[in-house]
This record gives sequence, C-alpha cells and structure tokens, in this order.
Amino acid sequence: MRDNLAVMMKDVVKRFKKVTALNKLSFKVPEGSVYALIGPNGAGKTTTLRILSGLVKPDSGEVKVLGFRMPEEKEKVRGRISYLPEDAGLYQRLTGWENLLYYAMIYYGRDRANEIAEQGAKISGLSKKDLSRKASEYSKGMARRVAIARALMVGSELVILDEPTSGLDVFSSYRIRRMVREYVNETGSTVILSSHNMLEVEAICDYVALINKGVIVAEGSPERLKENYGGRNLEDVFISIVGEGS
Repeated sequence: MRDNLAVMMKDVVKRFKKVTALNKLSFKVPEGSVYALIGPNGAGKTTTLRILSGLVKPDSGEVKVLGFRMPEEKEKVRGRISYLPEDAGLYQRLTGWENLLYYAMIYYGRDRANEIAEQGAKISGLSKKDLSRKASEYSKGMARRVAIARALMVGSELVILDEPTSGLDVFSSYRIRRMVREYVNETGSTVILSSHNMLEVEAICDYVALINKGVIVAEGSPERLKENYGGRNLEDVFISIVGEGS
C-alpha cells in the first residue's frame, strides 16, 4: 500500500568513509505535493535525492519511493520518476527543441516524440525562435528551463530536482518556480526539490524539511514552521533552530 505517500525515508544512514552524510534521516512526502529539503551546503540534501533516485545505496534504514523498496525494487521505480541533478546540462550542438525531442524519443519512442516534445516546449515557456537556437547559445537560465521542461514533460509520478534555481537570476528563478508549481497543480504528480535558498521555496512548497548535518531539524508547511518558531521567514526559523554559528 502507498498510504498516499510518494516518498518515505526512515532512520536512513549514509556514510562516505569517515563522513556521515545522513544520520538516521526520516521524513515523508505526500503524493501531489511540492516538498523541499532546504539547508546549507553539505547538509545532506543531494545525498538524500540520489538515494531516492536509486543512484546511491543507503548503509541502513528504510526507503520507499512510490510504494517500492529502494534500492531493492529500483527497476520498478526507474520508469516512473525523473531526476535532474544540479549540474545536468543540454547537448550543446543540438537546439533546445532537438534536446526535448531526443529525450521524448528515449521515453516514448518515435511515435509520440513530437507530442511529448511539444508539451516540453510549452512547459519551458520559451518561444519557437529561442527553441530553434543551439543550446550552446543559451543563457544559464534558458538552459535550465529546457532541462527542467525535459524532466517534467514525460509525466513522471515523481520528479526530483536538485537545486533547480542554483546560480540563476531573479527572473529565471521565478519562471522555474512557476513551472514546477503549475506542473503539480495540473498533473497531480509530486515534486521533491532541494535548495539552499530558504526564502524562495515559501511561494511554491506545500511542505518543507529543514536539514542540517544529515538530520531533519524541523518539518511542516512554511506557515506552520514560521508560526511554531516565531520567524518572519524560513531563514529566521532555521537560524533559530540551529544557531548562527552552526
């Protein structure tokens, strides 16, 4: 049974040599929500997402994605999720449209490739003129919009985005946040994302987990967290919990 959960992690531990990246990490992600893991660099966000995507095996603990045990049943999960790493790029010699079409063919074959790529073009919000340009000519924001559209267009039940707006300007970040929120509203799919920018996730996330040193230190809706800890924003909440010197 899924229990209406897209993701469940319980007491997950992951070590890299002498470094403990995750220290009995536990949280649950309801289906049809936007859920954010936020915290400083090195907090364990990327490790968590890589475990959920099946790329990294935990040392101990329980992990379920879409009701399947990970990593034991990752083959059953692979075709139902999309994972976009922070450093994911585009094929530079291809146009934006050709990038979308190529990935559509991988997932759906030639018969539906154009249909799926058209959906990706719509999600990206880029004009036909921009999509006809080579990816090598794109700004970082344009390239990221195509990459995220590529992850969303295939209709995965769970989309995992690692730092989707990292290094982008205000306008590009806003467009990407809107892309993600609209996708969840329209499809009922689930998005889990990581970010070190605690202020920007308030506008689109249903639930937030504050992570520090491989541990969830607080979890809930943005409004509930601010109410419980007396913060004006999530940054205030985080500082009040872990301290300025952490």
